Amino acid sequence: MGKQGGQQLVAAILGIGTAVPPYVLPQSSFPDYYFDISNSNHLLDLKAKSNPSVAAYNSPSINVRQNLTDVTVPQLGAAAARLAIADWGRPACEITHLVMCTTVSGCMPGADFEVVKLLGLPLTTKRCMMYHIGCHGGGTALRLAKDLAENNPGGRVLVVCSEVVSMVFRGPCESHMGNLVGQALFGDAAGAVVVGADPVEANGERTLFEMVSAWQDIIPETEEMVVAKLREEGLVYNLHRDVAARVAASMESLVKKAMVEKDWNEEVFWLVHPGGRDILDRVVLTLGLRDDKVAVCREVMRQHGNTLSSCVIVAMEEMRRRSADRGLSTAGEGLEWGLLFGFGPGLTVETILLRAPPCNQAQAV
Repeated sequence: MGKQGGQQLVAAILGIGTAVPPYVLPQSSFPDYYFDISNSNHLLDLKAKSNPSVAAYNSPSINVRQNLTDVTVPQLGAAAARLAIADWGRPACEITHLVMCTTVSGCMPGADFEVVKLLGLPLTTKRCMMYHIGCHGGGTALRLAKDLAENNPGGRVLVVCSEVVSMVFRGPCESHMGNLVGQALFGDAAGAVVVGADPVEANGERTLFEMVSAWQDIIPETEEMVVAKLREEGLVYNLHRDVAARVAASMESLVKKAMVEKDWNEEVFWLVHPGGRDILDRVVLTLGLRDDKVAVCREVMRQHGNTLSSCVIVAMEEMRRRSADRGLSTAGEGLEWGLLFGFGPGLTVETILLRAPPCNQAQAV
């Protein structure tokens, strides 16, 4: 952890933004959309053949999927980033670092390069692009941003997590029920935050959440719980039925490592990755939490589904919004201390100990 003026720096989230696609695209209209954005409407034979490739369960379609994600992942991420920068209140030219994460795409130059162009960020912006991380990627990106901010005084790190699930969309298969569960579970969204370790109040900066400490853990003997492979038919995944049980079984030890001597219901706010209803149910039961402690996570799940790496940032913004609407004293439901958890393949758990300082409603957007 870096120091300034003899004091240790603690990374803080200074602005938050989220974005979801502005429209719903029926599968029947996909060929028209795709051939239009690719300027290929003259290729009538290919257009007539294209529709089944994405909708079928096991049909080679990675080119179509990749062309779509190459465009939409940076666009959706930039939309969330614009809101985060506006919430921060400073010009985009003051961003020094960019950490970007997506599960569903992969190209060079990457989505991070496109976001720099879309936002007009300085060409000297130091970039880190993470592909195929999975649902814990939001926690990973925040942890990396914490390290960057604390070791670069004056730096401002833009974190962008953007997920468009066209790479995993496919029709049902009777022998692959995990696919059917995923089709009902996963959704599109982007989340972005601006992170800095030395907010300048004179410039209008204010702290929404401090990231006090961060950990990454692998739950032993769970590597087969969530597996995804990039194949000709897209990103093909398998979800084991015991994922929720194994995640919940690890929670008590992870919480105790991060936080001691706190009443988990009365003194702690919870940002638990909305990976599915069963995960939230089992976490609540295992930790003895009141159900209202994960109400924000359930609402994100209800509205958007599991949006992979962006989920925890979407939940963070929902908590901040609700806290402001209720006139509470902090962005963390009026409480000072909280925990953020991201779960993903491995099984990997990202844990961040958060502190929400006192704020006023004028600071909340």
